[in-house]
Amino acid sequence: MLQNNPELKSKIDQLWNKFWGGGISNPLTAIEQITYLLFMKRLDELDLKRQSDAEWTGEKYTSKFEGKWIPPEYRAKLRDGDTQGETDKKLADGKMYEIDKRTLRWSEFKHMQAEDMLQHVQGKVFPFLKDLNGAESNFTHHMKNAVFIIPKPALLVEAVKTVDEIFEVMERDSRENGQAFQDIQGDVYEMLLSEIASAGKNGQFRTPRHIIKLMADLVQPQLGHKIADPACGSGGFLLGAYQYIVTQLAIKAGTKDLTADEDGFVRTSVAAALTEKAQAILSSSLWGYDIDATMVRLGLMNLMMHGIDEPHIDYKDTLSKSYLEESEYDIVMANPPFTGSIDKGDINENLQLATTKTELLFVENIYRLLKKGGTACVIVPQGVLFGSGGAFKALRQLLIERCDLKAVITLPSGVFKPYAGVSTAILLFTKVWGPKDKVTQPATEHVWFYEMQADGYSLDDKRSKQEGNGDLQDIIARYHARNAGADNERTAKCFMVPRTEIEAEGYDLSLSRYKQDVFEEVHYDAPALILERLIQAEVGDVEEVDLAKVQSGIVRELLALREMLP
Repeated sequence: MLQNNPELKSKIDQLWNKFWGGGISNPLTAIEQITYLLFMKRLDELDLKRQSDAEWTGEKYTSKFEGKWIPPEYRAKLRDGDTQGETDKKLADGKMYEIDKRTLRWSEFKHMQAEDMLQHVQGKVFPFLKDLNGAESNFTHHMKNAVFIIPKPALLVEAVKTVDEIFEVMERDSRENGQAFQDIQGDVYEMLLSEIASAGKNGQFRTPRHIIKLMADLVQPQLGHKIADPACGSGGFLLGAYQYIVTQLAIKAGTKDLTADEDGFVRTSVAAALTEKAQAILSSSLWGYDIDATMVRLGLMNLMMHGIDEPHIDYKDTLSKSYLEESEYDIVMANPPFTGSIDKGDINENLQLATTKTELLFVENIYRLLKKGGTACVIVPQGVLFGSGGAFKALRQLLIERCDLKAVITLPSGVFKPYAGVSTAILLFTKVWGPKDKVTQPATEHVWFYEMQADGYSLDDKRSKQEGNGDLQDIIARYHARNAGADNERTAKCFMVPRTEIEAEGYDLSLSRYKQDVFEEVHYDAPALILERLIQAEVGDVEEVDLAKVQSGIVRELLALREMLP
């Protein structure tokens, strides 16, 4: 996290302040523009690295910056019937031109003079970025309405310089700490959100990376699984699943130099161990949706910066009537909006809960999105666990009867600070019965409960890294070793509860309902002894005190009280 690297945080602060001073004060607009710059920088770095790797291994790689590029508007003119002679004339007249792709590299244009750089980035680099994957790609489709609005040459020069410095700090950290390239875009987004007074009003908070990694270790996605996040934001969960799979494949391939990060997780984004076929399978396995066009673009660039060339992130309201997918996915990982309601008239007719609360509808929708045998790991506000409304109870009954509800993990209320102090929980469940199936036997036998008390970070607004990893690794180890016969000590941090008991409690899933508190007996001294200590603390030797001469009202009352005691 940025808080754990003061130098990196300082650079991000500088970047934010430059944009603010340059007239771009809307945080989401600022982060979008910053992300474009990060993407240009990362695209250049990744391309150079792939070229170098290809030369080393002898594999063929065609650089994204090799050859000439013709802007789409001129390609359209050619398609509209221009003859080659007319095209040549346009070229000669300067109305149409080919651009050497090498000049579009970050490492090339960053050396330009301020005015030239702004014109070059606005008129050539950014249009090339939008057109990167071809006219028919999902990325190009969602970048169609994107605009580059950095208005001043000086601001662009300063921003480019600061982005270079940010990457230098990250590269040094990577060398010194042995960690893979971090999700810098997510960090910037996280920090910018903390600056917004209205952050979280729509219930959208970026999930901390260590919580995403925890959830990936719980569900253990595999190559070939179709994985979705129906409220994906900047794509953190999709990236988390991708990194988990890539890491496991790297380990199986014999990679030895992977080390645990500051939270105890072993992760890499480097897909060198993947065959071309495996990479294609993995890239086609990740699907995300969001109702914010800006977040869709950020999510697409986030995944592309981590080596996924054609991400499947789309602009869709997955609760609406227009979204018809069902029984499609092996894994769903999500942190859907905690608050808010959807227009009752636009709720997908396949959703049966009688509510407009998004936190309930998303969980039901995730159940419907899963294939039979598919598993979901979802963050919900703790109110979902015990809410007394009919829709709350109906959802919990669905999770118990039609799914194998494997785990309920309660999280400390500070996990989502500085955005919100809401108490949350992780639900982990596998779909057994479909919505139209007749349930002959409830799918859940036991539910494993765990009370996370610490996640390795302070639970205040600063979220500073603490010594150790909190309960993160303990949760993973105990979950995968859980045993209905052994984990029945209700005073422990984790325990199993049989379905029959949960049914008897009206499908209440709050941990406190089933946990037994341990009360330690405390022995106190006799009142007379305590009183003597208080008097002595005030006046010294109590035997020599003359009650009539004591001026302190407190001491007089204490001495009078002593006379009354037997």
